[in-house]
Amino acid sequence: MEIQDTTNVEPNNIENDEQVHKSTEKPQRITACLVNAAFFGALGSSYLYGYSLSVVNAPSLFIKTFYNKTWQERYGEPIRADMVTTLWSITVSIFAIGGLLGALCVTLLMKVLGRKGTLLLNNSFAMISALLLALGEKAGSFEMLIIGRFIMGVDSGISLSALPMYLGEIAPRQVRGFIGQFNSILICLGVFTGQVLGLPELLGQEARWNFLFAFQALPALLQLCVLPFLPESPRFLLMERRDEAGAEKAFRDFLGKEDVSKELEEVHAESRAQNTMRMASITELLLNPAVRWQVVTVVVTMACYQLCGLNAIWYYTNGILRDSGFAENVIPYVVLSTGAVETLAAIVSGLVIERVGRRPLLLFGFTAMAFFFGLLTVFLNFQHQYLWMPYLSFICILGVIASFCSGPGGIPFVLTGELFEQSYRPAAFMIAGVVNWLSNFAVGLVFPFMQVDEGSVECSQDPVLCGSKFSRLMVAGKGTVQVMTKISCCLNSFLPPSCGLQQPAICPKGT
Repeated sequence: MEIQDTTNVEPNNIENDEQVHKSTEKPQRITACLVNAAFFGALGSSYLYGYSLSVVNAPSLFIKTFYNKTWQERYGEPIRADMVTTLWSITVSIFAIGGLLGALCVTLLMKVLGRKGTLLLNNSFAMISALLLALGEKAGSFEMLIIGRFIMGVDSGISLSALPMYLGEIAPRQVRGFIGQFNSILICLGVFTGQVLGLPELLGQEARWNFLFAFQALPALLQLCVLPFLPESPRFLLMERRDEAGAEKAFRDFLGKEDVSKELEEVHAESRAQNTMRMASITELLLNPAVRWQVVTVVVTMACYQLCGLNAIWYYTNGILRDSGFAENVIPYVVLSTGAVETLAAIVSGLVIERVGRRPLLLFGFTAMAFFFGLLTVFLNFQHQYLWMPYLSFICILGVIASFCSGPGGIPFVLTGELFEQSYRPAAFMIAGVVNWLSNFAVGLVFPFMQVDEGSVECSQDPVLCGSKFSRLMVAGKGTVQVMTKISCCLNSFLPPSCGLQQPAICPKGT
């Protein structure tokens, strides 16, 4: 069977259909079962991903000291500075390599175990990682830390694919955007938790930093205790397991009503349509001109998600602020403001996404990031002339974080499913996952070497400005992030104002 071409579908017709749906459908009541599934599903998944991003920041100096001590005990000489940088970069960036592996194998796991089963199995990776990271110092093995970070990356790679699919399949159309934003909100909350626990008064001490990693096991255990009692995805049960009774019960629990015949019929219709077409391979997706702009949009937005430098800020926040002139005793508390701003922006985005739509939030977020990065460039050039200039730079960093979390921080995880039909989605998710984790790896690996090589305050203050040649481009208004965000804004102009998971792929004719 040939893959169906949907390029003849007009965007205006799609928007009109959405307006009809919104005007005729009754408001959907959000049930406790739906909220519990979204929260606890995200708690052991995206929350741990966010926590893993920030948890390495506070104990970075203690971990480097541990590397030096272990090296000297093994080889009888202090470790070279470049070797410490290499080991630390590997510790941070191998997380992304594990994430890439997890993203590549998640499709098979979900097919065999289902959405909920995959999330439950994934908790075993989180607990194994917590043990390795927590006991690495006692065992005198920095290899355990590196392996633990790799396994935690596998956990995150699986989570960031399985969780959005689970949330998208259990949520009714009217609240799908809101429920989907649990993924982003819990990522931000995980980042903030890592910052709070990293305070010197809590676990940010040389004698306690290993407990920061042991904490990873707690959310996994909580998910293991609650998620088994919540329903599996009804779409998975009906379309792949052919369990109509189980799907009907799951719909009733999630929707909070007895008559779910309409929902069952919608899934049956989707199942019949899916049986008439075959799945596209990655090669077919890349070579098909009908979906070219959708592919480019997903690739660029996912690359921007990582290469904009936000993860570098989470990985190295303390070092960035330390080199910016902030006092050592106030840095941990200044760091908290970044996590608080991120969490607040993600919550606001989740509350307004159904009213505002996906495209406006993406356009606003990327444009605002480019604006704040431009201001940051100006402030950095006057940093040595005014003592108060670093504070303006930090305000710009907060602006970048808030802009990121207003849309670009959460929407790319569900954007792929909204832009492609069922036949294209597996290949599209594979491409998006590879771009996401390779970009994450590049940021975590390259940034420390840029700091060391340049040795400049500008480089340390903002990951986007690493290297003098990039600084000049930024001053000229053509910095890497500005260019990528502008491209992404142009590409996202092809999106309809409000995307729904049931929409077919849309590509303007003549492009």
